[in-house]
Amino acid sequence: MTVKETLAELVAIDSVSSRSNAEIISYLAARCESAGFSVTRFPHVDENGIEKINLMAVAQTSVCDQGNESQAKACATAELALVGHTDTVPYDAAWTDALHLTERDGKFFGRGACDTKAFIAGALTAIQSIDLAKLKKPLALIFTADEEIGCLGAKRLAESKPLRARFAIVGEPTSLQPMRAGKGYCLAEITVRGREAHSAYPQLGASAIFRAARLIERIEKIAEGLRADRRAHFDPPYTTLNIGLIHGGTAKNVMPVECRFTLEWRPVPAQETDHVLSLVKQAAADLLKQDREFVCEIEAARADESFETSSESELVKFLEAASGKISGTVAFGTEAPSMISLGADAVVFGPGDIRVAHRTGEFVPGDQLTLSAGILRQAIEHFCL
Repeated sequence: MTVKETLAELVAIDSVSSRSNAEIISYLAARCESAGFSVTRFPHVDENGIEKINLMAVAQTSVCDQGNESQAKACATAELALVGHTDTVPYDAAWTDALHLTERDGKFFGRGACDTKAFIAGALTAIQSIDLAKLKKPLALIFTADEEIGCLGAKRLAESKPLRARFAIVGEPTSLQPMRAGKGYCLAEITVRGREAHSAYPQLGASAIFRAARLIERIEKIAEGLRADRRAHFDPPYTTLNIGLIHGGTAKNVMPVECRFTLEWRPVPAQETDHVLSLVKQAAADLLKQDREFVCEIEAARADESFETSSESELVKFLEAASGKISGTVAFGTEAPSMISLGADAVVFGPGDIRVAHRTGEFVPGDQLTLSAGILRQAIEHFCL
């Protein structure tokens, strides 16, 4: 099958994160098995009672297949892992061709065409022409669930460690530029309490919104202070903070008893994921000294690690040479930290532009789609043959 035909079949499978990914996993398992890979499913049930599955397809060397005990440790480690997430974000019902790959002006449109089924199509195409009998080092394909809602599938694999890997190419739309480092992604839910009263008599109550505003002002100052801790190769080169959601109060003439907001931050590598949280907790403690009735609850909701792979890594240098592009960095969350937990040098790489992902009319350029299959084939040949 051509890479375009494979992408069309992948896009036709609705694998939005809210659904089970069993259908696309069955498709991927069949493709990998027909290519000669041994396939293992890792099913689980999510918090909504829906089955989700991670899939691992491994091609061993002939030495491993013979059961040579002296090679057992090496055989348990994939020299190269190609990693792609199977889920997509939702799509607007008005986009009637979301699950039908359409071509226009050299671009392929469809939900997941960019993020990140194009990478998966490239990987499946790359393995078609590889003679697995000639493998000198093990090769793995890893397909995960629920990346779009917190990299949950990859995190489960990182915890269970079903295999180790030396190198991992993590599929994401990077316009075929290898990305060797990425910021983390963290969330906290913050609730500030007040005391309800009629707004005509404010002395009888305490506004949770006013209190939250004072804390938010402190958080803005924290964000400004973090700009001093810089990593020149990132854009922007420092940890960023954002308060994207806020809700408080029940009526215009009632002193609000509660104000809730969501704090997001993206830490640069070598900065602890809880550093910002510690600074916010200290700010809340300082406000308590000024207002003995200040009540603030801070709940850490997510803490995804940043990552950084050395510019001297063999994988970085290979992908730079194969793509003709100098390695860079990403500010969005990826599954690379989970692959690093499995022992790998990890690089984020794939066709398409992240700026057109997650929107109606998502697309991948046809030339990048074709090139990705060729580069992934070269990677397999370089590291495993």
